[in-house]
Amino acid sequence: MADAAVDQLAEVMAGTEQLIAAVRREQWPQRTACTDWTVRDLVNHLVGGDRLFASVLSDEAPPVGNFQRPQNNDQLGDSPVTAYRGAAGALLAAFRQPGVLEKIITVPAGTMPGRVAVHLRLTETLVHGWDLARANGDAVPYRDDIAEQELAFTRAQLGKVPPGRRPFAPPQPAAEEAP
Repeated sequence: MADAAVDQLAEVMAGTEQLIAAVRREQWPQRTACTDWTVRDLVNHLVGGDRLFASVLSDEAPPVGNFQRPQNNDQLGDSPVTAYRGAAGALLAAFRQPGVLEKIITVPAGTMPGRVAVHLRLTETLVHGWDLARANGDAVPYRDDIAEQELAFTRAQLGKVPPGRRPFAPPQPAAEEAP
């Protein structure tokens, strides 16, 4: 059964793939908004996360690696676009398996139903795609309605996380007219 969030994930992943394909050789070592990560580290993190979720959703052994420290665990090899495309395709195929959105899974972020996991990957892809676009001076290719939807989802989920486990810095103000 098709799910709107999975279709949105496919759309956002396609935009992110375009951003990755546009990275020039000299841009890979540039810093991103994730201050400890280069462009390559950030794309590596996305690929590793997609592979991790795809394996868990498919009841396979998760790949070995620390995806929070991507500089120590190369997922990209010689072709970052090919690696991203393969990981994204595997993740979308996993989310489209019958019953997977109702399935309870455990990933480093916690235990959750597949329906929540798809929103985690959607948010992750939006956020890091934005980081990538910003680092390389590219336009952000995502629809505002999807970004607003995932911002609301994330705010609701972060409200459930104990203060000592928050994975992000405190919220920062944005201009009222910001897209």
